[in-house]
Amino acid sequence: MTTGLSCRARDLALIMTRWPSVTGSSAEATFPSHLVEHLHFDKVWIEAIPNDLAGRGNVFALKRGPSRRTIVLTGHYDVVSVEDYSGLRSLAFEPEALRVASIERLQETGENDLALQDYLSGDFLPGRSLLDMKAGLAAGIAAMEAYDGAATLVFIAVADEEEKSAGARAAVAQLKQLAKNEKLDVALVINLDAIADKGDGSTGRVVTFGSIGKQLLTAFVVGKQTHAGYPENGVNAAYVLAEIVRDIELSPDLSERTGAEVAAPPATLFAKDLKQGYNVTTPNTAFAYWNTMQHRRSGADVLELAMQLAAKAVTRAEEKTGHRIALKSVAELQLSENFQPESITSLPDQTLSALVALTSGVNEPTVIMGFGSIPYAAVLLRDNALRNVIGTAVKSHGLGEVNYFAGISDMSFFGEATADLSVVAANTPIWGKGFSMPETGGYPTINIGPWGRDYHTWLERVHAPYAFDVLPRVLLSVIEAVVKKS
Repeated sequence: MTTGLSCRARDLALIMTRWPSVTGSSAEATFPSHLVEHLHFDKVWIEAIPNDLAGRGNVFALKRGPSRRTIVLTGHYDVVSVEDYSGLRSLAFEPEALRVASIERLQETGENDLALQDYLSGDFLPGRSLLDMKAGLAAGIAAMEAYDGAATLVFIAVADEEEKSAGARAAVAQLKQLAKNEKLDVALVINLDAIADKGDGSTGRVVTFGSIGKQLLTAFVVGKQTHAGYPENGVNAAYVLAEIVRDIELSPDLSERTGAEVAAPPATLFAKDLKQGYNVTTPNTAFAYWNTMQHRRSGADVLELAMQLAAKAVTRAEEKTGHRIALKSVAELQLSENFQPESITSLPDQTLSALVALTSGVNEPTVIMGFGSIPYAAVLLRDNALRNVIGTAVKSHGLGEVNYFAGISDMSFFGEATADLSVVAANTPIWGKGFSMPETGGYPTINIGPWGRDYHTWLERVHAPYAFDVLPRVLLSVIEAVVKKS
């Protein structure tokens, strides 16, 4: 079906895709000024992100309806880099030309038959950011333009989702202030992020009633240096860390299941000793961190499970080295109030600096477990009656339902958190120094977005009929159903 609504969604998606907005680039900072020129609502403006060194902002638009009952449509406009496009890099933001060139490359190399068949079918369109997630933003804008019901609508396009979620963290407070100033009753936040599906699209054509949470679990090891010719006289920090990595990597204990939905087990993102060059002295310190995903578990649960796994690893290391190794959490140590991490480094690097400072007086082999970055709270829609209303609305368009959006998303800041973060705060050495956490939004929040395949790769592609034809109509149905709910 091709309608004015779908043509508008497609046109907007292609326009926005042609504006490069790689996270941290100057183009990300200028994207809002381009977008506001294409938004024609009662109010359109840019909210600066406080203390943002890159000078980025969030785009807001308000369409006032006769009802105070308000639906928020939101998503991020930043994108990952285009380095993976290699020889096709110049076409990464040109979907039509990229499709032709991709077909030629895939026919020549035979490297991905599914992608080739997708492009030849005419149903899939490539381009960096088209799937993740400018097609979602476009569907939201098109639906907002077409809507003529009673609800008041707010559109928010945020920066920086791909790194530190600075945009969403700022947008929560900005939305609360807007609701207060305009006397709005926020009934629902709809995130418009993409879902990947390698199959027929049935798992991508869904409404998700929540989002997984994420913690960046860390382990810092202080060993006991010794000459490599006498290794039994010391404790090699790199070896102890290896034992911990062995137990935490892909641990089923840290993989949470809710019905048929399974959160990914932890993967080691970094593991290294801190020696700066070659010598025959064993490493004295080592550091690692892992992504851990949660549904309903709290930070306290994650840390307790991680400490149990680390205790098993430490026991093995003690047996092999013949030395006692202490196991502690960050909260058991004290960091000077004067410590300030370098703002130019990544949050895990800032955490490492803090841990080095924390352990300056530690003289015995020790393992310290904690967290090293911004936590993403698991969120889930609490109102079952609202869930049923939304479920009925999307079912009429052939969509399914799941509990948790499987990727990290800004829903964690807008939504209704399922667990508190107090233990995370106590065990994150840069909490309040390397980053600040806003008050949680606490809004009923869901995700309905486009589906496609291979985002974050050069084969990122969106299923165009769904993104441009179906998705805007789904959004209109959900908006109308929610505003009519008493």
